[in-house]
Formats: sequence, C-alpha cells, structure tokens
Amino acid sequence: MQKKHIVRYEACTPLLSFAAALVVLGWLVRSRWARLALDHPGRRSLHHVPIPRVGGIGVLAGVAIAFTAAGADTVSRLLPGLLLVAAVSLADDLRGMRVGVRFAVHLAAAGTLAAGAVYSAFGLGATLLVMLAAAWMINLYNFMDGSDGLAGGMALFGFSFYGLAAWLADGEAFALLNFGIAAAAAAFLFFNFHPARVFLGDVGSVPLGFLAAATGLIGWERQFWPWWFPLLVFSPFIVDSSVTLVRRLLRRERVWQGHLDHYYQRLIRMGWSHRNTALAEYALMFVCGITALAALSAGHTGQIVVLAAFVLAYVTLARAVDRAWSRFAAGASA
Repeated sequence: MQKKHIVRYEACTPLLSFAAALVVLGWLVRSRWARLALDHPGRRSLHHVPIPRVGGIGVLAGVAIAFTAAGADTVSRLLPGLLLVAAVSLADDLRGMRVGVRFAVHLAAAGTLAAGAVYSAFGLGATLLVMLAAAWMINLYNFMDGSDGLAGGMALFGFSFYGLAAWLADGEAFALLNFGIAAAAAAFLFFNFHPARVFLGDVGSVPLGFLAAATGLIGWERQFWPWWFPLLVFSPFIVDSSVTLVRRLLRRERVWQGHLDHYYQRLIRMGWSHRNTALAEYALMFVCGITALAALSAGHTGQIVVLAAFVLAYVTLARAVDRAWSRFAAGASA
C-alpha cells in the first residue's frame, strides 16, 4: 500500500511543479521584489518598457518540486552544479558580474557533470570535450533568451521530449524529473508569452541551459538515448547560437556583448512579431523533438539519414533568412 501511494504521488510531480511555479511567478510579478532586477530596454533590446527579470525564481521553484521524483543518484549529479549557477546568476541579475567570473563558474558547473562517469569511462580528453559542450549549452540558452516565449517554449518542448524518451526506455523517475521541468516552463509561459510580463533573467536561463546539458548527458550515460538525441531536440537553440557565435568570431567582435544578430532577432527586426516568431520556433521545436523521438527506433543508417536531413534543412533555413535579411538591410539603408 505504501509503495502504491509513493508511485501515485510521484506521478503527480509534474502537476505539482506546474502549480508551484505558477504560484511563485504570480506572486513575484505583483510584488515589489519584481523591481529588484529590471531589464531596461536599450539599443540591443527587442522590448520597449522595463520588464522584471525574476521569472527564473519561479521556474526553479517548480524544478525543486521535480527533484523529489528524480532519485538520490540523479539529484546528487545535478544539484551541486545547479545551485552554483543559480546563485551566481541571481547575483549577476541583481548586481552584475564580470564575464570572466561567470564563465569560470559555468565551467566549474560543467566540470561537476563531466568529472564522474565520463572521466572514468573515456578519459581526460572526452571529459574536457563534454565540459566545454556543457558550458556552451549553459551560455547559449542565456543568449537565446531575448524574445517573448522563446526560451520558455524551448524548455517546454525540449524537456518534454527528454521525458518521453526516458519513459519509453523505462526510466520513469528520470522521465518525471524532465516532465516536471517542462511543467515549470509551461507555467512560466503564462507570464512570458507575448506580451511578456516577466523574463527568465540569468537566474532562469542559465540553470535551464545547465539542466538541458546535464539531463541530456545523464540520459546518454544511462542508455535512454544516443549521443545525438539531446543535440537534435535542442537544435533550434544550438544551431542559432553556434552559427551566430562563429560569424561574430570571424568578424572579430566581442562575442560576450549583447547584440541583435541571432536569427530569431533578425526575424523580429524584419517585421515578424514576437508572437509569430515564437510560434514558428515552436513548430520547429516540435518537428525536431518528434523526429528525434521517432529516430530512436530507427537503425544506425536511418539515424544518419535523419541527422543529414536536418543539417540540410538548417542550411536551407539559414540561407533563406540571410537572403531576406540582406534585402531588408539594403532597403533600410537606401
């Protein structure tokens, strides 16, 4: 009887995560605490009025509930790095922090993931590679949090597909953790979908990037999915940020400074609304997730074909936006 009670309680974890995030967010946007960290519009902003950037606190409240279903092994892998990036990100939202300090913290958090199973199984080289990849995921999630509904939607879709894949692989506890994170993101969208009343802030976007990298790695270690699955599920964010970073590096720009060069930012500047941009991204996120899920049951050759098809699709989409942007910029300067 006690075991059945525990199972029923754990099955309610996503609903409880949603409720906790919704309550905390509802309180935050109405309280004076929301004004402690305001995102003031500037030359590189896509909004025109100050918006509180404390939404991540509400999301983390939902994540904390989700952790109750995760199991001790998973919590011990995730919690140190998550607490580290959340604390430093909150301090950055409130007071500001040097780029070097933030990046060092992100590397340290990524190192807590890679230092265990990756080092013992694959050695130092693979550990450093995983650490850098996780640090990049932490940062790119922050970079992509610049349009209403975008980062929250990526979390909703991405962690939902993580949860489905884990559930199909008989990893129920791990699935419930991911469903709980997705549910907290869904609650956030009630306040962040256009017109946004609150932003994630670094305290939300950086921990979500950490969790995307961390749960993706743990799912691979536990053989719930192959290495490419997290990359394809979160590819809308990974491709946009990575291509933009490379281009800015080639132009010798300061990549850590704010800018308006991301593809989603260009769409909005060309006249797409925040709402339409978010909905288009949601459609892309859904296609990526459902295809990745379907490809899990395909053979090795089929998976290679799927990945190649997505590379081709992203190249085509990028070139289409680049051409449209070139025409728009030429018309604006005429």
